[in-house]
Amino acid sequence: MDCSHIQFQENKSIIDLEQLHDLFKQAAFWAKDRNIEEMGIAIANSNPTITVWDKDRLIGFSRATSDGVYRATIWDVVIHPDYQGAGLGRKLVETVIAHPQVNRVERVYLMTTHQQRFYERIGFEENQTTTMVLYSNANRLVAPLLSSGQKPEELNTVPV
Repeated sequence: MDCSHIQFQENKSIIDLEQLHDLFKQAAFWAKDRNIEEMGIAIANSNPTITVWDKDRLIGFSRATSDGVYRATIWDVVIHPDYQGAGLGRKLVETVIAHPQVNRVERVYLMTTHQQRFYERIGFEENQTTTMVLYSNANRLVAPLLSSGQKPEELNTVPV
């Protein structure tokens, strides 16, 4: 496949959320049920966000979150099925890793359940030591604070 015309972009403002939603439905079994509004929130809170374009068609996407020093996590590495196998996924991950917000951190994390070999070829290693997860349950976190008499608008000012 000739990919010389494929463009990688970092500009969040050009992301068409409808196209991104369709891309996830076609290429990301683990995220096919995401809704557009929440995807927009995730993108707004991620840096870098990299998209891959074939002219005006969104064919790839990835995003990361990072503190710029110690830790970064790569999320949502997706390439449209018609473009897989051409090296675009590898280039997408390498583009995220090369970004100034990611390239200096001590550790870059990435969660995957089916593509370990792909990421190992890029340099990622399986990590058996980071095994804890807290699944979202807003009521579990908010209820104890509210029962103490704290108002919802004060939740961001909880003393540590």
